[in-house]
Amino acid sequence: MTLAELRAQLDALNLPDDTIVILAKDAEGNGHSPLVEVDPGMYLADASWSGERYLTEAQRMAETDPDDWSQAPDDAVPAVFLWPTN
Repeated sequence: MTLAELRAQLDALNLPDDTIVILAKDAEGNGHSPLVEVDPGMYLADASWSGERYLTEAQRMAETDPDDWSQAPDDAVPAVFLWPTN
């Protein structure tokens, strides 16, 4: 799903701005947790259902020791990461 598709789906719900956002633990709905953080980054898919997260180059260079963080591979794409409370 792209950011544009997510925005369209959320807009179509026509919910109030104070509606809480909850993330499913897995595809089967075996637990749920409130959304706590939204973070930009880079993503490289390993498969259609999983992949690796990398810092953007700006994020990496802002770290105290950028060399502690792997550079995103050339084929990684910009992504938005949604983090649950737990």
